[in-house]
Amino acid sequence: MSPALLKMYISFAAMGSMMLSLVAIYFSRFKLKGFLKVLTAIIAYVLMIIAGLIIFFVVFSGPTNE
Repeated sequence: MSPALLKMYISFAAMGSMMLSLVAIYFSRFKLKGFLKVLTAIIAYVLMIIAGLIIFFVVFSGPTNE
């Protein structure tokens, strides 16, 4: 597998975790109550931060040779 293809799959995983965190934030704000609401929100925001850092790394690591 080429480095460019690997970077593409990593960025897809980061975008997928952003979408998952978006759904989790929605549920934590409007559908859930109590401890589950707080736990879901914490997990969602951690996923969003990690996905943002991964996208930042992929974008600023530059183009690949292949």
